Amino acid sequence: MLKRLGAEFLGTFWLVLGGCGSAVLAANFGGDGNPLGIGFVGVALAFGLTVLTGAYAFGHISGGHFNPAVSFGLWAGGRFPLKDLVPYVVAQVLGAILAGWILFQIASGQPGFVIDPTAAGAFASNGFGALSPGGYSVAAAFLCEVVLTAMFLVVIMGATHRLAPAGFAPIAIGLALTLIHLISIPVTNTSVNPARSTGVAFFAGSQAVAQLWLFWLAPILGGLLGGVIYRWLGDERRVTVTSNP
Repeated sequence: MLKRLGAEFLGTFWLVLGGCGSAVLAANFGGDGNPLGIGFVGVALAFGLTVLTGAYAFGHISGGHFNPAVSFGLWAGGRFPLKDLVPYVVAQVLGAILAGWILFQIASGQPGFVIDPTAAGAFASNGFGALSPGGYSVAAAFLCEVVLTAMFLVVIMGATHRLAPAGFAPIAIGLALTLIHLISIPVTNTSVNPARSTGVAFFAGSQAVAQLWLFWLAPILGGLLGGVIYRWLGDERRVTVTSNP
């Protein structure tokens, strides 16, 4: 169990450092219009690549969840035991916070670095209303996070099903997360992962922390919904329950 939790810690650390790091350090490098900045597409790819590489590195150890919503969804889908939920979530959140801290130390090495806690997407944080990159309402943000997390779980469970082509699951999952970011960065700056949201919110300021509730509630609800949907679609009654989907 300790090794599994270590894998979840490191995998979530990698996801937040790579995904949020690309948003903080590289998305707008050099200012608007600078061809060296990677923009929304680059950030979306960075998140997808962290999950893809992390799943190949750690998936055979822990199942490669790196996300409390995924753990809840796999439990709802019959792929993950209830007794392991809390330890997995704790490991994921701690890995995300460490990544946020390291990212803050790196970003602070630039002269003049400052975080504006009132700015949308400050320090790669998630938000709605005034903290949404596109000014989207709380209802729109909630719906977006629920639906996209549910579909993420459907892809995860389908790609890791015993009848799916072996060895390709991380590619499908990474591309799914990339697509999710391409859709929802303007809406919420894309969470679908409570640990990812928590890992940077405490460095972004009190307003980001005050909105964290949505980025726990909506992704977990979406994860549960997606797990139940795929359990029905994929006939999970014939699949052995395991912590390594």
